[in-house]
Amino acid sequence: MNETFMKEQPIFPLIASMALPMVISMLVNSLYNIIDSFFVAQISENAMTALSLVYPVQNLINAIAVGFGIGVNAMIAFYLGANDKKLANVAASHGFLLSILHGIVVTVSSICIMPTFLQYFTSSKDVIDCGLEYSRIAFSFSVIIMIGLFFEKFFQAMGQMKVSMFAMMCGCVTNIILDPLLIFGIGFFPRMGIKGAALATGIGQISTLMIYLVIYFVGDFPVKISSKCFCKETGIDKKLYAIGIPATLNMALPSLLISCLNGLLAAFSQSYVVVLGIYYKLQTFLYLPANGIIQGMRPVIGYNYGAREYNRVQNIYKVTLLMSGSIMAFGTILCLLYASPLLELFTNNPATIEIGTGALRIISGGFIVSAVSVTSSGALEGLGKGMPSLVISLFRYILVIIPAAFLLIRFGGPDAIWHAFWITEVITAIISVVVYRRTIK
Repeated sequence: MNETFMKEQPIFPLIASMALPMVISMLVNSLYNIIDSFFVAQISENAMTALSLVYPVQNLINAIAVGFGIGVNAMIAFYLGANDKKLANVAASHGFLLSILHGIVVTVSSICIMPTFLQYFTSSKDVIDCGLEYSRIAFSFSVIIMIGLFFEKFFQAMGQMKVSMFAMMCGCVTNIILDPLLIFGIGFFPRMGIKGAALATGIGQISTLMIYLVIYFVGDFPVKISSKCFCKETGIDKKLYAIGIPATLNMALPSLLISCLNGLLAAFSQSYVVVLGIYYKLQTFLYLPANGIIQGMRPVIGYNYGAREYNRVQNIYKVTLLMSGSIMAFGTILCLLYASPLLELFTNNPATIEIGTGALRIISGGFIVSAVSVTSSGALEGLGKGMPSLVISLFRYILVIIPAAFLLIRFGGPDAIWHAFWITEVITAIISVVVYRRTIK
Protein backbone atom coordinates (compact mmCIF):
# COMPACT_ATOMS: atom_id res chain seq x y z
CA MET A 1 0.00 0.00 0.00
CA ASN A 2 1.20 3.53 -0.76
CA GLU A 3 1.25 6.17 1.96
CA THR A 4 -1.98 7.86 0.80
CA PHE A 5 -4.19 4.76 0.66
CA MET A 6 -6.24 5.95 3.66
CA LYS A 7 -7.75 8.80 1.65
CA GLU A 8 -8.01 7.00 -1.70
CA GLN A 9 -9.63 3.60 -1.13
CA PRO A 10 -13.45 3.17 -0.89
CA ILE A 11 -14.55 3.64 2.71
CA PHE A 12 -16.26 0.34 3.59
CA PRO A 13 -13.51 -1.93 2.18
CA LEU A 14 -10.90 0.33 3.78
CA ILE A 15 -12.52 0.29 7.23
CA ALA A 16 -13.09 -3.47 6.91
CA SER A 17 -9.47 -4.13 5.96
CA MET A 18 -8.22 -1.90 8.79
CA ALA A 19 -10.68 -3.23 11.35
CA LEU A 20 -10.65 -6.96 10.55
CA PRO A 21 -7.14 -7.61 11.92
CA MET A 22 -8.08 -5.71 15.08
CA VAL A 23 -11.41 -7.53 15.41
CA ILE A 24 -9.63 -10.88 15.12
CA SER A 25 -7.01 -9.90 17.68
CA MET A 26 -9.67 -8.49 20.01
CA LEU A 27 -11.68 -11.70 19.76
CA VAL A 28 -8.58 -13.68 20.69
CA ASN A 29 -7.97 -11.25 23.54
CA SER A 30 -11.58 -11.70 24.67
CA LEU A 31 -11.09 -15.46 24.53
CA TYR A 32 -8.01 -15.06 26.70
CA ASN A 33 -9.98 -13.03 29.27
CA ILE A 34 -12.68 -15.67 29.43
CA ILE A 35 -10.24 -18.59 29.60
CA ASP A 36 -8.15 -16.81 32.23
CA SER A 37 -11.25 -16.31 34.38
CA PHE A 38 -12.37 -19.88 33.71
CA PHE A 39 -9.11 -21.33 35.05
CA VAL A 40 -9.07 -18.97 38.05
CA ALA A 41 -12.66 -20.00 38.83
CA GLN A 42 -11.46 -23.61 39.10
CA ILE A 43 -9.26 -22.60 42.04
CA SER A 44 -12.19 -21.31 44.12
CA GLU A 45 -15.00 -18.76 44.07
CA ASN A 46 -12.89 -16.64 46.42
CA ALA A 47 -10.16 -16.53 43.78
CA MET A 48 -12.74 -15.44 41.20
CA THR A 49 -14.00 -12.77 43.59
CA ALA A 50 -10.44 -11.54 44.11
CA LEU A 51 -9.94 -11.34 40.34
CA SER A 52 -13.18 -9.32 40.05
CA LEU A 53 -12.01 -6.87 42.73
CA VAL A 54 -8.54 -6.45 41.20
CA TYR A 55 -10.02 -5.93 37.72
CA PRO A 56 -10.81 -2.18 38.14
CA VAL A 57 -7.19 -1.32 38.98
CA GLN A 58 -5.94 -3.64 36.23
CA ASN A 59 -8.31 -1.89 33.84
CA LEU A 60 -7.06 1.51 35.03
CA ILE A 61 -3.46 0.59 34.15
CA ASN A 62 -4.55 -0.50 30.68
CA ALA A 63 -6.62 2.68 30.40
CA ILE A 64 -3.57 4.87 31.02
CA ALA A 65 -1.57 2.95 28.42
CA VAL A 66 -4.32 2.83 25.80
CA GLY A 67 -5.49 6.40 26.45
CA PHE A 68 -2.06 7.91 25.98
CA GLY A 69 -1.52 5.58 23.01
CA ILE A 70 -4.67 7.02 21.42
CA GLY A 71 -3.06 10.47 21.72
CA VAL A 72 0.07 9.18 19.99
CA ASN A 73 -2.04 7.44 17.35
CA ALA A 74 -4.08 10.57 16.59
CA MET A 75 -1.04 12.86 16.31
CA ILE A 76 0.96 10.50 14.08
CA ALA A 77 -2.03 9.88 11.77
CA PHE A 78 -2.80 13.61 11.59
CA TYR A 79 0.77 14.58 10.70
CA LEU A 80 1.02 11.80 8.13
CA GLY A 81 -2.22 13.04 6.56
CA ALA A 82 -0.77 16.57 6.53
CA ASN A 83 2.44 15.14 4.96
CA ASP A 84 4.64 16.30 7.85
CA LYS A 85 6.84 13.29 8.68
CA LYS A 86 9.18 15.32 10.88
CA LEU A 87 6.46 16.09 13.41
CA ALA A 88 5.16 12.51 13.11
CA ASN A 89 8.63 11.31 14.20
CA VAL A 90 8.66 13.77 17.11
CA ALA A 91 5.20 12.63 18.27
CA ALA A 92 6.29 8.98 18.15
CA SER A 93 9.59 9.60 19.97
CA HIS A 94 8.02 11.66 22.76
CA GLY A 95 5.21 9.13 23.09
CA PHE A 96 7.70 6.29 23.53
CA LEU A 97 9.69 8.05 26.26
CA LEU A 98 6.62 9.20 28.16
CA SER A 99 5.14 5.68 28.03
CA ILE A 100 8.19 4.35 29.88
CA LEU A 101 7.86 7.03 32.55
CA HIS A 102 4.15 6.28 32.95
CA GLY A 103 4.93 2.58 33.44
CA ILE A 104 7.39 3.26 36.28
CA VAL A 105 4.96 5.52 38.14
CA VAL A 106 2.04 3.10 37.70
CA THR A 107 4.06 0.08 38.90
CA VAL A 108 4.96 1.69 42.23
CA SER A 109 1.60 3.34 42.92
CA SER A 110 -0.64 0.40 41.98
CA ILE A 111 1.22 -2.12 44.14
CA CYS A 112 1.18 0.27 47.10
CA ILE A 113 -2.56 0.96 47.05
CA MET A 114 -3.80 -2.63 46.66
CA PRO A 115 -3.95 -3.72 50.35
CA THR A 116 -6.12 -0.73 51.27
CA PHE A 117 -8.15 -0.99 48.06
CA LEU A 118 -9.08 -4.65 48.64
CA GLN A 119 -9.96 -4.11 52.30
CA TYR A 120 -12.50 -1.50 51.25
CA PHE A 121 -14.56 -4.11 49.37
CA THR A 122 -14.17 -7.28 51.42
CA SER A 123 -13.30 -8.47 54.91
CA SER A 124 -12.44 -12.01 53.76
CA LYS A 125 -8.76 -12.69 54.45
CA ASP A 126 -8.66 -15.37 51.76
CA VAL A 127 -10.04 -13.01 49.11
CA ILE A 128 -7.59 -10.25 50.13
CA ASP A 129 -4.63 -12.67 50.08
CA CYS A 130 -5.60 -13.96 46.63
CA GLY A 131 -6.00 -10.41 45.35
CA LEU A 132 -2.58 -9.35 46.65
CA GLU A 133 -0.85 -12.44 45.25
CA TYR A 134 -2.33 -11.80 41.82
CA SER A 135 -1.89 -8.02 41.70
CA ARG A 136 1.73 -7.84 42.90
CA ILE A 137 2.87 -10.04 40.03
CA ALA A 138 0.51 -8.67 37.38
CA PHE A 139 1.24 -5.01 38.17
CA SER A 140 5.01 -5.61 38.09
CA PHE A 141 4.69 -5.77 34.30
CA SER A 142 3.22 -2.26 33.99
CA VAL A 143 6.23 -0.86 32.09
CA ILE A 144 5.92 -3.73 29.59
CA ILE A 145 2.20 -2.98 29.21
CA MET A 146 2.84 0.73 28.58
CA ILE A 147 5.50 0.16 25.93
CA GLY A 148 3.56 -2.66 24.27
CA LEU A 149 0.41 -0.57 23.92
CA PHE A 150 2.45 2.38 22.67
CA PHE A 151 3.74 0.22 19.81
CA GLU A 152 0.23 -1.07 19.13
CA LYS A 153 -1.02 2.49 18.53
CA PHE A 154 2.22 3.43 16.74
CA PHE A 155 1.76 0.73 14.10
CA GLN A 156 -1.98 1.36 13.82
CA ALA A 157 -1.38 5.05 13.08
CA MET A 158 0.52 4.01 9.95
CA GLY A 159 -2.22 1.60 8.89
CA GLN A 160 -0.16 -1.47 9.90
CA MET A 161 -3.07 -3.25 11.55
CA LYS A 162 -1.80 -6.74 10.75
CA VAL A 163 1.34 -6.08 12.79
CA SER A 164 -0.80 -5.28 15.84
CA MET A 165 -2.99 -8.31 15.17
CA PHE A 166 -0.05 -10.70 14.94
CA ALA A 167 1.70 -9.38 18.06
CA MET A 168 -1.46 -9.32 20.17
CA MET A 169 -2.52 -12.79 19.09
CA CYS A 170 0.88 -14.26 19.91
CA GLY A 171 0.77 -12.73 23.38
CA CYS A 172 -2.76 -14.00 24.02
CA VAL A 173 -2.01 -17.51 22.76
CA THR A 174 1.10 -17.62 24.96
CA ASN A 175 -1.01 -16.59 27.92
CA ILE A 176 -3.74 -19.15 27.19
CA ILE A 177 -1.18 -21.97 26.94
CA LEU A 178 0.65 -20.97 30.13
CA ASP A 179 -2.49 -20.42 32.26
CA PRO A 180 -3.31 -24.05 33.09
CA LEU A 181 0.37 -25.04 33.19
CA LEU A 182 1.28 -22.44 35.83
CA ILE A 183 -2.01 -22.44 37.78
CA PHE A 184 -2.29 -26.22 38.22
CA GLY A 185 1.39 -27.21 37.91
CA ILE A 186 1.08 -29.46 34.85
CA GLY A 187 4.23 -31.33 33.82
CA PHE A 188 7.44 -29.80 35.12
CA PHE A 189 5.75 -26.43 35.84
CA PRO A 190 5.24 -25.50 39.52
CA ARG A 191 1.70 -25.29 40.92
CA MET A 192 1.29 -21.55 41.53
CA GLY A 193 -2.49 -21.08 41.79
CA ILE A 194 -3.65 -17.53 41.21
CA LYS A 195 -0.04 -16.32 41.06
CA GLY A 196 0.41 -18.53 38.01
CA ALA A 197 -2.44 -16.71 36.25
CA ALA A 198 -0.72 -13.37 36.89
CA LEU A 199 2.67 -14.66 35.71
CA ALA A 200 1.15 -16.15 32.54
CA THR A 201 -0.39 -12.75 31.78
CA GLY A 202 2.96 -11.01 32.25
CA ILE A 203 4.84 -13.47 30.04
CA GLY A 204 2.20 -13.03 27.33
CA GLN A 205 2.71 -9.25 27.47
CA ILE A 206 6.46 -9.67 27.14
CA SER A 207 5.91 -11.87 24.08
CA THR A 208 3.78 -9.19 22.45
CA LEU A 209 6.38 -6.47 23.09
CA MET A 210 9.25 -8.60 21.75
CA ILE A 211 7.38 -9.14 18.48
CA TYR A 212 6.73 -5.40 18.14
CA LEU A 213 10.41 -4.63 18.68
CA VAL A 214 11.61 -7.21 16.15
CA ILE A 215 9.18 -5.96 13.49
CA TYR A 216 10.11 -2.33 14.15
CA PHE A 217 13.85 -2.90 13.81
CA VAL A 218 13.58 -5.26 10.84
CA GLY A 219 10.91 -3.35 8.89
CA ASP A 220 11.00 -0.06 7.01
CA PHE A 221 8.30 2.33 8.23
CA PRO A 222 7.60 6.00 7.43
CA VAL A 223 7.72 7.01 11.11
CA LYS A 224 10.83 6.53 13.25
CA ILE A 225 11.58 6.76 16.97
CA SER A 226 14.79 8.71 17.50
CA SER A 227 16.63 10.13 20.52
CA LYS A 228 17.29 13.23 18.40
CA CYS A 229 13.58 14.07 18.67
CA PHE A 230 13.32 13.84 22.47
CA CYS A 231 14.13 17.48 23.15
CA LYS A 232 12.46 19.05 20.11
CA GLU A 233 8.98 20.52 19.63
CA THR A 234 7.94 20.36 23.29
CA GLY A 235 4.51 21.63 22.22
CA ILE A 236 3.90 18.09 20.96
CA ASP A 237 3.74 16.88 24.57
CA LYS A 238 0.83 19.23 25.29
CA LYS A 239 -1.01 17.94 22.23
CA LEU A 240 -0.36 14.31 23.20
CA TYR A 241 -1.77 14.90 26.69
CA ALA A 242 -4.63 17.04 25.39
CA ILE A 243 -5.86 13.94 23.56
CA GLY A 244 -4.35 11.29 25.81
CA ILE A 245 -5.68 12.50 29.18
CA PRO A 246 -9.35 12.61 28.11
CA ALA A 247 -8.86 9.27 26.32
CA THR A 248 -7.30 7.81 29.48
CA LEU A 249 -10.21 9.08 31.56
CA ASN A 250 -12.59 7.54 29.00
CA MET A 251 -10.88 4.20 29.54
CA ALA A 252 -10.54 4.62 33.31
CA LEU A 253 -14.13 5.59 34.03
CA PRO A 254 -15.35 1.95 33.76
CA SER A 255 -12.97 1.09 36.62
CA LEU A 256 -14.54 3.78 38.79
CA LEU A 257 -17.99 2.55 37.79
CA ILE A 258 -17.19 -1.08 38.65
CA SER A 259 -15.77 -0.05 42.02
CA CYS A 260 -18.92 1.95 42.83
CA LEU A 261 -21.21 -0.90 41.75
CA ASN A 262 -19.14 -3.41 43.74
CA GLY A 263 -19.56 -1.18 46.79
CA LEU A 264 -23.36 -1.13 46.33
CA LEU A 265 -23.69 -4.87 45.65
CA ALA A 266 -21.26 -6.10 48.32
CA ALA A 267 -23.78 -5.07 50.99
CA PHE A 268 -26.21 -7.75 49.76
CA SER A 269 -24.26 -10.83 48.70
CA GLN A 270 -20.90 -11.89 47.28
CA SER A 271 -22.85 -13.54 44.45
CA TYR A 272 -23.83 -10.13 43.07
CA VAL A 273 -20.18 -9.04 43.03
CA VAL A 274 -19.24 -12.23 41.20
CA VAL A 275 -22.03 -11.71 38.65
CA LEU A 276 -20.83 -8.17 37.96
CA GLY A 277 -17.27 -9.44 37.51
CA ILE A 278 -18.44 -12.21 35.17
CA TYR A 279 -20.50 -9.73 33.14
CA TYR A 280 -17.50 -7.47 32.59
CA LYS A 281 -15.45 -10.46 31.50
CA LEU A 282 -18.17 -11.54 29.06
CA GLN A 283 -18.80 -8.06 27.70
CA THR A 284 -15.17 -7.82 26.62
CA PHE A 285 -16.01 -10.57 24.12
CA LEU A 286 -18.58 -8.16 22.66
CA TYR A 287 -17.14 -4.69 23.16
CA LEU A 288 -13.55 -5.53 22.25
CA PRO A 289 -14.48 -6.58 18.69
CA ALA A 290 -16.50 -3.37 18.43
CA ASN A 291 -13.49 -1.54 19.78
CA GLY A 292 -11.43 -3.29 17.10
CA ILE A 293 -13.62 -1.58 14.51
CA ILE A 294 -13.14 1.75 16.30
CA GLN A 295 -9.38 1.21 16.32
CA GLY A 296 -9.47 0.55 12.61
CA MET A 297 -11.45 3.74 12.11
CA ARG A 298 -9.30 6.09 14.25
CA PRO A 299 -6.20 6.35 12.01
CA VAL A 300 -8.39 6.56 8.90
CA ILE A 301 -10.56 9.37 10.23
CA GLY A 302 -7.54 11.19 11.68
CA TYR A 303 -5.57 10.89 8.44
CA ASN A 304 -8.47 12.24 6.37
CA TYR A 305 -9.00 15.06 8.86
CA GLY A 306 -5.33 16.02 8.48
CA ALA A 307 -5.73 15.83 4.70
CA ARG A 308 -8.87 18.08 4.91
CA GLU A 309 -11.15 15.42 3.40
CA TYR A 310 -14.12 16.53 5.53
CA ASN A 311 -16.94 14.83 3.58
CA ARG A 312 -15.01 11.59 3.75
CA VAL A 313 -14.68 12.05 7.53
CA GLN A 314 -18.48 12.10 7.86
CA ASN A 315 -18.92 8.99 5.71
CA ILE A 316 -16.28 7.13 7.73
CA TYR A 317 -18.30 7.82 10.89
CA LYS A 318 -21.54 6.48 9.35
CA VAL A 319 -19.93 3.27 8.06
CA THR A 320 -18.27 2.62 11.42
CA LEU A 321 -21.57 3.12 13.26
CA LEU A 322 -23.25 0.52 11.06
CA MET A 323 -20.44 -2.00 11.61
CA SER A 324 -20.30 -1.58 15.41
CA GLY A 325 -24.11 -1.75 15.61
CA SER A 326 -24.03 -5.13 13.87
CA ILE A 327 -21.58 -6.47 16.46
CA MET A 328 -23.85 -5.27 19.27
CA ALA A 329 -26.91 -6.90 17.69
CA PHE A 330 -25.08 -10.24 17.69
CA GLY A 331 -24.21 -9.80 21.38
CA THR A 332 -27.81 -9.05 22.26
CA ILE A 333 -29.05 -12.26 20.66
CA LEU A 334 -26.28 -14.28 22.32
CA CYS A 335 -27.09 -13.02 25.83
CA LEU A 336 -30.84 -13.46 25.42
CA LEU A 337 -30.56 -17.07 24.22
CA TYR A 338 -27.54 -18.41 26.13
CA ALA A 339 -27.29 -16.43 29.38
CA SER A 340 -27.19 -19.47 31.69
CA PRO A 341 -24.60 -21.52 29.72
CA LEU A 342 -22.33 -18.46 29.57
CA LEU A 343 -22.47 -18.04 33.35
CA GLU A 344 -21.85 -21.74 33.93
CA LEU A 345 -18.41 -21.28 32.38
CA PHE A 346 -17.37 -19.33 35.49
CA THR A 347 -19.39 -20.69 38.40
CA ASN A 348 -21.43 -23.71 39.46
CA ASN A 349 -23.18 -21.85 42.28
CA PRO A 350 -26.95 -22.08 41.51
CA ALA A 351 -27.71 -18.77 43.25
CA THR A 352 -25.04 -16.93 41.26
CA ILE A 353 -26.25 -18.46 37.98
CA GLU A 354 -29.86 -17.50 38.72
CA ILE A 355 -28.93 -13.89 39.54
CA GLY A 356 -26.60 -13.65 36.54
CA THR A 357 -29.08 -15.04 34.01
CA GLY A 358 -31.59 -12.31 34.72
CA ALA A 359 -28.83 -9.69 34.85
CA LEU A 360 -27.39 -10.56 31.41
CA ARG A 361 -30.80 -10.52 29.73
CA ILE A 362 -31.68 -7.12 31.21
CA ILE A 363 -28.30 -5.51 30.48
CA SER A 364 -28.28 -6.76 26.88
CA GLY A 365 -31.27 -4.50 26.17
CA GLY A 366 -28.86 -1.58 25.83
CA PHE A 367 -26.19 -3.20 23.65
CA ILE A 368 -27.38 -2.05 20.21
CA VAL A 369 -28.02 1.56 21.17
CA SER A 370 -24.60 1.72 22.88
CA ALA A 371 -23.02 1.61 19.41
CA VAL A 372 -23.92 5.30 19.01
CA SER A 373 -21.93 6.50 22.03
CA VAL A 374 -19.02 4.09 21.42
CA THR A 375 -18.65 5.17 17.78
CA SER A 376 -19.08 8.88 18.51
CA SER A 377 -16.52 8.83 21.30
CA GLY A 378 -14.00 6.89 19.21
CA ALA A 379 -14.45 9.17 16.18
CA LEU A 380 -13.90 12.29 18.28
CA GLU A 381 -10.69 10.79 19.70
CA GLY A 382 -9.47 10.03 16.18
CA LEU A 383 -10.15 13.65 15.23
CA GLY A 384 -8.11 14.86 18.20
CA LYS A 385 -11.21 16.15 20.02
CA GLY A 386 -10.46 14.71 23.44
CA MET A 387 -12.76 16.80 25.64
CA PRO A 388 -16.03 16.21 23.72
CA SER A 389 -15.24 12.49 23.77
CA LEU A 390 -14.72 12.70 27.53
CA VAL A 391 -18.11 14.39 27.96
CA ILE A 392 -19.82 11.39 26.34
CA SER A 393 -17.95 8.96 28.59
CA LEU A 394 -18.75 10.95 31.72
CA PHE A 395 -22.46 10.61 31.01
CA ARG A 396 -22.09 6.92 30.14
CA TYR A 397 -20.01 5.83 33.12
CA ILE A 398 -20.69 8.35 35.90
CA LEU A 399 -23.38 11.00 35.55
CA VAL A 400 -26.27 8.72 34.58
CA ILE A 401 -25.54 5.14 35.62
CA ILE A 402 -24.29 5.70 39.18
CA PRO A 403 -27.30 7.80 40.33
CA ALA A 404 -29.64 5.42 38.47
CA ALA A 405 -28.02 2.38 40.11
CA PHE A 406 -28.24 3.97 43.57
CA LEU A 407 -31.93 4.80 43.17
CA LEU A 408 -32.85 1.44 41.65
CA ILE A 409 -31.04 -0.61 44.28
CA ARG A 410 -32.58 1.48 47.06
CA PHE A 411 -36.17 1.19 45.89
CA GLY A 412 -36.09 -2.09 43.93
CA GLY A 413 -33.39 -4.17 45.63
CA PRO A 414 -30.13 -5.53 44.14
CA ASP A 415 -31.82 -7.22 41.15
CA ALA A 416 -33.15 -3.84 39.96
CA ILE A 417 -29.65 -2.42 39.55
CA TRP A 418 -29.20 -4.13 36.17
CA HIS A 419 -31.82 -1.84 34.58
CA ALA A 420 -29.43 1.07 35.13
CA PHE A 421 -27.28 -0.24 32.24
CA TRP A 422 -29.84 -0.02 29.42
CA ILE A 423 -31.35 3.21 30.76
CA THR A 424 -27.89 4.77 30.67
CA GLU A 425 -27.19 3.61 27.12
CA VAL A 426 -30.40 5.18 25.79
CA ILE A 427 -29.78 8.55 27.47
CA THR A 428 -26.09 8.60 26.51
CA ALA A 429 -26.86 7.77 22.87
CA ILE A 430 -29.02 10.90 22.62
CA ILE A 431 -26.33 13.02 24.26
CA SER A 432 -23.66 11.51 21.97
CA VAL A 433 -25.49 12.56 18.82
CA VAL A 434 -25.81 16.14 20.09
CA VAL A 435 -22.15 16.37 21.20
CA TYR A 436 -20.79 14.85 18.00
CA ARG A 437 -22.81 17.07 15.68
CA ARG A 438 -21.92 20.24 17.58
CA THR A 439 -18.23 19.35 17.59
CA ILE A 440 -18.14 18.54 13.88
CA LYS A 441 -19.89 21.80 13.00
